[in-house]
Amino acid sequence: GKSLVHYLRNDLNIKSPKILIGKDTRLSGYMFEQALSAGFISMGASVYLVGPLPTPAIAYLTRNINADAGVVISASHNPYTDNGIKFFGYDGFKLEDKAENTIEDILVTKKYQQDNHTHIGKAHRIDDASNRYLSYLKNTFPIDYSLSDYKIVVDCANGAGYKVCPQILRELGAIVTVLSDKPDGKNINLNCGALYPKQLCEKVIDSGSDIGIALDGDADRCVFVDHNGKVVDGDSIIALCINEILSQKGLKGNPFVFTQMSNMALQNYVDGKNAKFILTDVGDKYVVDQMRKNNSIFGGEKSGHYVFMEHSTTGDGILSALQILSIMKKNNKSLSDLSNILSLYPQTLVNIKVKDKPPFEKIDNLNELLSRCKEDLGKHGRINLRYSGTEKLARVMVEGVNEQSIHDIASKIANIINKEIGANYNA
Repeated sequence: GKSLVHYLRNDLNIKSPKILIGKDTRLSGYMFEQALSAGFISMGASVYLVGPLPTPAIAYLTRNINADAGVVISASHNPYTDNGIKFFGYDGFKLEDKAENTIEDILVTKKYQQDNHTHIGKAHRIDDASNRYLSYLKNTFPIDYSLSDYKIVVDCANGAGYKVCPQILRELGAIVTVLSDKPDGKNINLNCGALYPKQLCEKVIDSGSDIGIALDGDADRCVFVDHNGKVVDGDSIIALCINEILSQKGLKGNPFVFTQMSNMALQNYVDGKNAKFILTDVGDKYVVDQMRKNNSIFGGEKSGHYVFMEHSTTGDGILSALQILSIMKKNNKSLSDLSNILSLYPQTLVNIKVKDKPPFEKIDNLNELLSRCKEDLGKHGRINLRYSGTEKLARVMVEGVNEQSIHDIASKIANIINKEIGANYNA
């Protein structure tokens, strides 16, 4: 907390910072909230508390109240035992890596101890924060549309969207069935939400609903289930949104942005529309960064982060759900029909628990295997290796035209990684 205030004061010349704090529903969030508040206030900053709200709500409210920074206490899709801190600038965009590195350096070197401040700040609570966010969300939905014809199942992951998501859907007229909306501090993301859509799929079928929506713990992403109880691939959702944007606005030369994990079918689809696209590293932060640099209005990643830059500065699961529902309403078609837009290449993803994260090219025997595998896949396949940004995991993604072949290749690569740096490997 002290380090952020030092950064705002000394690097950005903001003498009396105004900082917004939000969190998800993790048990440790209360501890982090109090500790951060104490650090901010001790350095003379004014603190504004909003309680449990989605990460994109904090991004919006930071702009809405003209705060100098926003802080989210969350570990997103991770279990309750994890927690973390995300920083937003005054404009609602996540701080760049350079700024975060500066804040970390201030923390390590304790530069904040050099500050001379003669007063402490105050803490305030914004009681209508949730209503402000709801009002903002409603303004992104066509005013002449109603959801009264729709039955919707929502899995809130026992997370930050457990109140606002069902509320806005009901206020727009939908019949809503809610799952995982009783957070106890420990059940966030526990066998529910965007990473565990099984119960959502079953409930959509059992209730005869039109669509299922699964949020993750901080509600910055969502996964969709069609009326048949089938999870809709994230790349198909991206293609659906791109198709709608092109039909409404036409080609304007601005690229769409998605990540290196996107299916080649999506890339071919956009090429076929004579539109441009940019591939980024995995992470909505990097998607947004390229969108800003290239004046893009839409980007996303297949994991469920979708960024509608005309409405938001970051991924927003609830806003994304409203956009998909508006497309369904406008076209009077089911999500199943609308999303049947790509012939996806077979793709597999294997996660390996690792004890450390050396560069992949430094792992014995891996380069030779990769060369052979890439040759086997040819021009209609690819391999992507990366480490998780939040967990000690190596991720192996293989894509190609033959499903058995890609599974075999992924298994071979995973075995070598596990043998050399696997956390649970016993020779």
